[in-house]
Amino acid sequence: MAVKIRLRRVGAKKQPSYRIVVADSHAPRDGRFIEIIGFYNPLTKPHTVVINRERALYWLRHGAQATDAVQHMLEVQYIWAEYKGEEVPIPEPVVEPEPVVVAPEVEETPAEAPVAEEAAVEAPAAEEAPAEEPVVESAVDDE
Repeated sequence: MAVKIRLRRVGAKKQPSYRIVVADSHAPRDGRFIEIIGFYNPLTKPHTVVINRERALYWLRHGAQATDAVQHMLEVQYIWAEYKGEEVPIPEPVVEPEPVVVAPEVEETPAEAPVAEEAAVEAPAAEEAPAEEPVVESAVDDE
């Protein structure tokens, strides 16, 4: 029995998505399959490709033949290179820099700072003790 790793179409009309399956080469495209090892969604930007690395390598090592489309997906994820025994590059982790928050610059001269503090201290004192008018009793008697 010849085994292939190929795409199996699923999804609604004009909304294709695919399962990556291991199937007998004589079975129809959307027919009987042995195992699902991943999926592919061409409608997302960028395309979504998820493949179970261990199962794909297992089937490739046991004689499964990948179709051209699936082989390209395996190459992009370096599964094909690992199968062929080539050196697989180790991707470096992507570290996004933290956003830098820049505060607006406030120019303050040393001479202005104490003056502003003294004015703040003097102003409440003037408000707290308002000048009181003396109470004057009139000396004129009202008759």
